[in-house]
Amino acid sequence: MFDFLNISFADILDILLVALLIYQIYKLIKGTQAMSIFIAIIMLYAIQAVFDALNMKLLSNIIGALLDVGLIALIVIFQPEIRRFLIKIGTEVFSVRKKGDGWLRHFFGRYNPSSNISPTALDEITSACYRMSENKTGALMVFRHNSSLEPYIETGDSINADINRRLIENIFFKNSPLHDGAVIMTGEAIIAARCTLPISSDPNINPRYGMRHRAAIGITEVSDAEAVVVSEETGEISYVKGGNLKTLNSITELRIALENSYK
Repeated sequence: MFDFLNISFADILDILLVALLIYQIYKLIKGTQAMSIFIAIIMLYAIQAVFDALNMKLLSNIIGALLDVGLIALIVIFQPEIRRFLIKIGTEVFSVRKKGDGWLRHFFGRYNPSSNISPTALDEITSACYRMSENKTGALMVFRHNSSLEPYIETGDSINADINRRLIENIFFKNSPLHDGAVIMTGEAIIAARCTLPISSDPNINPRYGMRHRAAIGITEVSDAEAVVVSEETGEISYVKGGNLKTLNSITELRIALENSYK
């Protein structure tokens, strides 16, 4: 009856790995509407484990069938979180930002053809952000890394031009036909303008942030891209990475953030 108490090293390792997986999922969905569903699923699995241990086959099978039938629905519900989780794993595996980051990057290569940003491009971007902040010109710029962002690039107008302060300012000028939406760029060039981005559904976003900020958070939740937002109301410059928004106090902070993002 108590055979289940005989625990081997493999059992301990299995428990630790499952606990680590649950913890990572918890970090991804913490504060989202999916949190309550996640807790309910964990409780059902725990109850099923207890029934299995007590050899209560009927109840165990009922809960198992319930979990199996709901699998497809759960995938749909957790789709944003699953996508973020997979992107996080892929980014960490193939990232070139850490020295000696492994043989996988060497074997598979790297998608992003522009892994660096030049001092000239930094000067142009920071200068444009400074001017737009002073004039309270709303702007949203997305910096592509490994994720292709092709579905979002296709929603806008192709630019394919070198990074230039005057061009950026003209794009976001309030009477410009391109000022609505986001500019997507690499460290070397402006790829497209007037792009439509996914809007974050995170309920914990400060209500003072509008759709421009929510779009910046949204694109960084579903990809490894980073975003820079200039507020039209306050002129504040914000830097967004991994779904986390930080308001910057100076142009120097922006320059450092962009430099670090391409290292």
